[in-house]
Amino acid sequence: MADTATAATLDHAKVEKFVEKVVNDIGTALRGGLCYIGDKLRIFKAMATTGAVTVDELASHTGLKPRYLKEWLGAMVTAGYVEYNPETSRYLLPPEHALPLADETFPFFVGGFLEMIVPAVSVAPKVAEAFLNGKGVNQNDYSPEMFESIERGTAPWYRNQLIQNWLPAMPQVAQALENGGTALDVGCGSGRAAITLSKAFPKARVFGYDYHVLSIDRAIANADAAGANVRFEMVDCVKLPASQFDFITTFDVVHDAVDPLGLLKSIRSALNQNGTYLMLEMNCSPNLEENVNPVGRFLYAVSTLYCMTTSLAHDGAGIGAAMGEPKARELASQAGFRQFRKLPINDPFSMLYELRA
Repeated sequence: MADTATAATLDHAKVEKFVEKVVNDIGTALRGGLCYIGDKLRIFKAMATTGAVTVDELASHTGLKPRYLKEWLGAMVTAGYVEYNPETSRYLLPPEHALPLADETFPFFVGGFLEMIVPAVSVAPKVAEAFLNGKGVNQNDYSPEMFESIERGTAPWYRNQLIQNWLPAMPQVAQALENGGTALDVGCGSGRAAITLSKAFPKARVFGYDYHVLSIDRAIANADAAGANVRFEMVDCVKLPASQFDFITTFDVVHDAVDPLGLLKSIRSALNQNGTYLMLEMNCSPNLEENVNPVGRFLYAVSTLYCMTTSLAHDGAGIGAAMGEPKARELASQAGFRQFRKLPINDPFSMLYELRA
C-alpha cells in the first residue's frame, strides 16, 4: 500500500487508466471461456451461415438454449465480435469476422487457439506450483483437447503454406521428394505436416516422430482418414538414426524441447549428405521491449502455461516461445550446421530457417 507521501505524488489519471485496462483484461480473460464455447458448440460456424438472427432463431438453428445464447451474444457484442441491431433485436457475425472464427480453411483461422484457452488455463494451478518448486507441468497433465487445439491452430500452415510457399523457397527439397526421397517431421504431433508432404509427393517416403503417445495415436488415425502413406512412431528425437533423411522439419518444436541443442545435433546427424532441415519458430524478437504487441502477449502467456513449463518438467532448457532468430542461429552453429538461411517468407506469426550441414 502506498503511504500518504507516495499517494500525493501519484499520477491519478494514470492509475485510473491502468485500472480500466485491468478491468478490460479481466473481461477479456473471462470472455475467452465464452469464445471457447462458441467454437466448441459451433455457434460461430452457425452464425457464419445464418446472417442476422434473433436469439430464438439462433436457438432453433443450433439446438441450444435461448437464455444462454442471449447472454453469450451479449458478451460477443460488447467485445465487438458480433454486431447488434436494437431496432430488430438481430445479431450479425460479419463475414470479415466469420472467416477467422468459423472457416477452418482460412489461412488465419483462429478457432484452434480459441479451443486452447480452457485446457491451457486449466493447468494454471499446477504452473503456480512450478513457480515455487522450479519444476514444470508434464504434457500428460494436459487434456487431449490441448493437443487437438494445437492441431487445429497450426493446420492452416500446412494447408495453405507448406507446399505453396515454403517448399518453393528450397527447390532442392521438392526435387528430392519428387524423386522418392525421405522426409521426417520431428515432433510431428497429430501428423498434419507429414500427411501434407506425403499427399503432395506420393513417391517420397515420409515419417513422423514424436515422444507423446496420444499425439502419435492421433497422427496414425489422421493418416488413415486421409489415405496417406506415412509411418508414425514414438521416438526420442535426440536419438535419431544417422544419415537417413533428405528433408527434416520441426514446426514450433525447438523452443519446447527438453534438450534443444541435443535435438539439433541429432537432426544434423540424421540428414543425408545434401539434406535440408527446415525450422519454423515464432516471429518475435529476443528482446522483450520489441514484443509489446498482440503476438507477444500471446507468446509469453502460452509459453508460461505450456511451452516453457513442459520443457522444465523434465529439467530441460525451458527456452520459451519467444526464442528469436539469434538463439536459433546459436543453436544451429553449436550443432554443427554450416549453412543457416532465413527464408524470404513474410508471415506475421512465423519465421522459417533453412539449415544445411
